[in-house]
Amino acid sequence: METHHATGQPTGTTAPTLPDLGSDVALLTAALLDIHSVSDHEGPLADAVEAALSALPRLHVTRIGDTLVARTDLGLDSRVVLAGHLDTVPLPTVPGARGTVPSHWEPVAGVGRGDPAAAPDRPGDADLLFGRGATDMKSGVAVQLALAGLIGDDAGPVPTRDVTWVFYDHEEVGSEFSGLGRVVREAPELLEADFAVLLEPTDGVVEGGCNGTNRYAVTVPGVAAHSGRAWRGTNAVHAAAPLLAALAAYEPATVTVEGLDYREGLNAVRIHGGTAGNVIPDACTVEVNFRFAPDKDVEQAHEHVFEVLAAAGVSRDQVEITDESAAARPGLDHPAAAAFVAAVGGVPMPKYGWTDVARFSALGVPAVNFGPGDALLAHTDDEHVSAGAIRDCLAALTRWLLPGE
Repeated sequence: METHHATGQPTGTTAPTLPDLGSDVALLTAALLDIHSVSDHEGPLADAVEAALSALPRLHVTRIGDTLVARTDLGLDSRVVLAGHLDTVPLPTVPGARGTVPSHWEPVAGVGRGDPAAAPDRPGDADLLFGRGATDMKSGVAVQLALAGLIGDDAGPVPTRDVTWVFYDHEEVGSEFSGLGRVVREAPELLEADFAVLLEPTDGVVEGGCNGTNRYAVTVPGVAAHSGRAWRGTNAVHAAAPLLAALAAYEPATVTVEGLDYREGLNAVRIHGGTAGNVIPDACTVEVNFRFAPDKDVEQAHEHVFEVLAAAGVSRDQVEITDESAAARPGLDHPAAAAFVAAVGGVPMPKYGWTDVARFSALGVPAVNFGPGDALLAHTDDEHVSAGAIRDCLAALTRWLLPGE
């Protein structure tokens, strides 16, 4: 094992520790949840993950900021990446919310736990773990760590492929802050691989590729006036009505890419205008989000949006592109991807949201989403995941990487 720090880390602080990586993966998830790691505060969790990885002799560990990259170097024929982010969205503020920190377990009524005498501290498969990040995505991170603990030990089994683990910061905020993006810019050689799996929540189903996402600020001009003499001005909020009507009437396409159906969407997501309660607004800005299928690149997606806006009377000089993230093709015809699907089972589905598989796709690495937990529970006040879902995900990835285990 060797450790390289690309940036200095603070000294003199006591880092939290993780349980043995060979312990029950559901309990490992609970331990991860109990280490607060809202975006911008991932440091203590990154410290704990680094300490756990650094104890594994087969792994070469690199830290860049609060992102950890751990790699085997066993000379195998191919290499795969297992990636997941350490940060969470902020804690819920609603009184009584259960998806918070610290985490807690709740049994499901009427469902037995097997033999509690044999494993009194081990939650049953149906038991639910509540806490921020339970689905998005510390249960996936726990699966990553469990596999690292198994493969990274000198006495552990040898996988069918060399493995790179990536644990990164700042996924839940602007893409420009992404720890994975930082590795892409500063040390892309660490991400070289034949295939990648992002352990985002998919309920244990392989989700191929992802939609792209572009954001725009569309400004509609007006003329300010006192609202008591409104006829002397032009109300920019009212003038935005044709734009809003065009967005409301827009019929999103469903686009088939490599056998998977991706549903697009073009929506107003925020609107603001006006300066005071007695002033006719002289400007109204509508923020628009386009989720586009992986048959388009970013520029083609922009052109489509410009065409829709032009039909609503909006010129290009009224539009500012505020964010853009490319889509990713499924890549399920790649041999490594086909082998993965065969090992974990199930019928692949498209990913409608944007995930970091797009970053791997841009590097020429086919990537899929596959992880425990229901994505619809991510970021909710009662975010939770079942113990069985976490264990099933670990079992599936073990079948793929360690078919003899």
